[in-house]
Amino acid sequence: MLDKLTDKFSQIVRQVSGKAKISEKNIEDAVEEIKIALLEADVNLRVVRRFVNRTIEEAKGDKVLRGVAPGQQFVKIVHDRIVGLLGDERQDLALKGPDTRSVILLCGLQGSGKTTTAAKLALHLKNRGRRPLLVAADLVRPAAVSQLVVLGEQTGVEVFQEEGARDPVGVVKNALKHGDRFQFNTILVDTSGRLQVDDDLMKELADIRDAARPDEVLLVADAMTGQSAVEIAQTFDRKIGLSGVILSKFDSDTRGGAALSLKSVTDKPVKFIGVGEKVTDLEPFHPDRIASRILGMGDVVSLVEKAQETIDQKEAEELRRKMETSTFTLEDFLDQFKRMRKMGSLQSLMEMIPGLKGQLREEDLDEKEMRRQEAIILSMTPGERENYRIIGPSRRKRIARGSGTSVFAVNQLLKRFEKARLMMRKMAKNKAYKTDMAEQPGG
Repeated sequence: MLDKLTDKFSQIVRQVSGKAKISEKNIEDAVEEIKIALLEADVNLRVVRRFVNRTIEEAKGDKVLRGVAPGQQFVKIVHDRIVGLLGDERQDLALKGPDTRSVILLCGLQGSGKTTTAAKLALHLKNRGRRPLLVAADLVRPAAVSQLVVLGEQTGVEVFQEEGARDPVGVVKNALKHGDRFQFNTILVDTSGRLQVDDDLMKELADIRDAARPDEVLLVADAMTGQSAVEIAQTFDRKIGLSGVILSKFDSDTRGGAALSLKSVTDKPVKFIGVGEKVTDLEPFHPDRIASRILGMGDVVSLVEKAQETIDQKEAEELRRKMETSTFTLEDFLDQFKRMRKMGSLQSLMEMIPGLKGQLREEDLDEKEMRRQEAIILSMTPGERENYRIIGPSRRKRIARGSGTSVFAVNQLLKRFEKARLMMRKMAKNKAYKTDMAEQPGG
């Protein structure tokens, strides 16, 4: 996610954050590097100039905080300026209450990931208590309707479709009636895209918009297209009227130009980002959190939120007890693999942990290796998963055959598991010790 930009900014942060004194020359050099990084990221030139001028103005100004090192102050100024570029505050969907129907119209060019994003957004809303209905109004792209139906089955969201329909406006009108009849409170309309912005597309979208009277008109734009996404957003907004943008493919090695230019140029907020191929890979867009990631500071809040979605308090307490008493088994180890997969890709999770980016080897983030380890554990008997110490040479050979791996791979997994158990017990003991000390008189 914004890898090149993050690497460059992280390097600049490391150079200045620890300095006890910062001269005007230090500021100018750092800002020049920032300017180059933003231009390489395909950020709009006007936006870059404004960013640079305001950063220099604040860094050289009289706004000094006592007790804070000048280097850290400069980093904070850069962080705040990036947050400003990204939109200052999180902009949520403007939906009506659960007892009233809300309509979301999704539009975009062909290939932007619009249909997949519609399903992701429907699942996101469903998980937050809404009752969504997906509407298959893309009647141009072959297999668009069937793709949405498949995604609807994966997410458990109903899809409204009309066999052989040719009029998307008629489909939308009938879908609204269906939604009212069966008490769906959120209607998500997937519209057809084109390879380029054309008059026919805009006319059709305008007709659908007039029929649906949406609460939200969201452009799904490919984050990899850089400034082109900004130009596309301007065109759609001028002809249709947008309330916000969803940036798809944000997990790719995108340069960042779209995210950093959109709000300043179009005044339309980015509301969500697509961070993977799975239907769960959609995140609300938080400018302050993304700014922290860009500067290599991680995003602990999002990480905690993802963890809370996959494990409840009771399960967390049970896991802590097992860590403290060394009763953590290979079955528990397997369960953690599954939970991590629900939280997203390893790469995206590592980016959220402050200081960890760049510290891990490529093999540490190999999801194929994780699946291989899962296969090894699944090839064990319940007794072996409960007590790994009974897994001798003959059992290891059988497990290797059953998992399609090697005895060496089985050995490596068991060593890694032992190491994890030891680390967990040390962490649990250390936490218990600190708690006891804090509870002592005067602690």
